Amino acid sequence: MNQLIDRREALKKTALFMGAALSAGAIAGIMNGCKATPDLTYKPVFLSEDQARLVSELAQTILPKTDTPGAKEVGVPNFIDKVLNQCYKKEDQERFLAGLTAFEEDAKKSYGDSFIYCKPEDQVALTKKTLQAAVEEKKADPKAKRPFILTTKELTMLGYFTSEPGATKVLQYEAVPGAYKGCIPLKEAGNGKTWATR
Repeated sequence: MNQLIDRREALKKTALFMGAALSAGAIAGIMNGCKATPDLTYKPVFLSEDQARLVSELAQTILPKTDTPGAKEVGVPNFIDKVLNQCYKKEDQERFLAGLTAFEEDAKKSYGDSFIYCKPEDQVALTKKTLQAAVEEKKADPKAKRPFILTTKELTMLGYFTSEPGATKVLQYEAVPGAYKGCIPLKEAGNGKTWATR
């Protein structure tokens, strides 16, 4: 039996047991409260915990786990939080947070729920739609400030490929390179992988 149906049945039985019907608001609150909130693997310093969860899901949507670790597994959300806190000007931080809020509102409007609770295919669809709109926006006005989603993608990629798993499992990495071999095919230089140190 569907978990949602089980919850509804439990609510009905509770209401009957209490001798009254529960209000629609109470039912909605209980139903929403039954969702598992994704765990945070770090303590955010710049973002709130809810914002950190949203950034974590978005980073994981941009770089999901495959045969290599995803963005969450290598600590990209923590990286983004620290970079925003330590490296961004106040106006850029505010623009990022405004973009994050607008992105979340778009998820609720499009799919009826927070981005973190959307189905994976809906998360991908919203991310692609938002990225496409941002690319078009930048094409139309190259001098405009970078849209939130492009900043998030850039920080996700930077955090991922500068992490140890990103540099060693996805890219080619050699702490102390061997002999120099000029002008050879890339596949001979490292099985077709790009170098992490270039």
